[in-house]
Amino acid sequence: MKVGFIGLGAMGLHMARSLHRAGWLAGVWNRSPDKARALAAETGAIAADSPAALARACDAVVLCVSADRDVLEVVDALAPGARRGLLVLDCSTVSAATAREAAARLAPLGVEFLDCPVSGGVEGARDAKLTIMVGGTPEAFELARPVLAKMGKAVTLMGPTGAGQATKATNQILCAGAIQAAAEAMAFAKAEGLPLERVVEALGQGAGSSWYFVNRAPNMVRGAYPPGFRVRLHEKDLKICRTMAERHGVHLPIVEMTLVHFERLIAAGHGDEDVSSLFRLKDAMFEAGAAGPRSG
Repeated sequence: MKVGFIGLGAMGLHMARSLHRAGWLAGVWNRSPDKARALAAETGAIAADSPAALARACDAVVLCVSADRDVLEVVDALAPGARRGLLVLDCSTVSAATAREAAARLAPLGVEFLDCPVSGGVEGARDAKLTIMVGGTPEAFELARPVLAKMGKAVTLMGPTGAGQATKATNQILCAGAIQAAAEAMAFAKAEGLPLERVVEALGQGAGSSWYFVNRAPNMVRGAYPPGFRVRLHEKDLKICRTMAERHGVHLPIVEMTLVHFERLIAAGHGDEDVSSLFRLKDAMFEAGAAGPRSG
């Protein structure tokens, strides 16, 4: 199967390389053409002039872009080159409603669209160990499964179109809670004067551990937050969660609290840092408490 890839950001670049290692990557396109040309030179894939040209050359096209509008723009741009039977696998994180709209736009062309958001961070993308949650028809899923398996360790059909994105929204709520807990715990440990490296080593094997604690608490120890999952992107995802919850008449406390904190980080110029920079706010809270008045 000839597979094209659109969107060569922090995640997409690694995912495209995984397809190349498997011998499946036929071509790439990126809004910034230099990235596409560089990967084409590295892999021998074509750097397509447009999404439509990429669609004409491929049996499947994987998308990994930033926002709902981007997905719909790319779908419209590739449509003129799409032929009946083309698979479009969207690994972006967008709303379930956007996934259904994208599928509806491609359906008259005989193109199968699946929403396939991923989880596992840059590390999972690099090592082809992503968790991939899929929405679409069972028939299209079976056709797409071999492609997705080149990028992920766990590929699961969650239901009809939009179900993959609804599952990813669920995951993003879990991530918000995990990074909140990890940042707060590490700030507490620092305030208590504990050796933070040993805290990570010991508690990373305990019942309270999480992927975020093991993989992102070291950022907090170093005070450096290279982008694995950028604050502004998680903020975008949590706003999707908020909108979906509001349709049920519900406000989710973890989502709302994390959005407030991310707004503060972005305002302070930290929006392109990893979400583990939430530690900045938790640490400042303890510093402010220590500097405040004490009663006798």
